[in-house]
Amino acid sequence: MEKDIGKIAKNDITDIVVRIDDFGGRVGLTIREFVTGERYTGFTKAGTRIPAEKFLEFREMINSINIEDMKENQESAEEKSQEDSKEDAQSLDNIKEETI
Repeated sequence: MEKDIGKIAKNDITDIVVRIDDFGGRVGLTIREFVTGERYTGFTKAGTRIPAEKFLEFREMINSINIEDMKENQESAEEKSQEDSKEDAQSLDNIKEETI
C-alpha cells in the first residue's frame, strides 16, 4: 500500500515526499528526498520513517511547534537553499558512482 500525501520542493532538483506506505509488512509514514537529475531520478537514502504506532506522538510534536520559531531571515533562507543544492548535487554524484 502506498499513498502519497504531498511533496515540498527543497530546491531545483530535490523534493521532500511524504507518503504512507507498507514496508516489511508494517504501515508507517515515510518522509524522503526525491531527486530528478540527468543520470538518476528517484528516492535517495535521505529521509525517515515513522511507524504507525508512533504517528500520534509525532503529530503532537509537529503541532506543538510555534510558527514564530520557524521564521528566519530571508537572506539566510536563500543561502541555505543554495547550500542544500550543492549537497544534493554531491549526493547525486555519490549515487551515480554506486550504480556504475
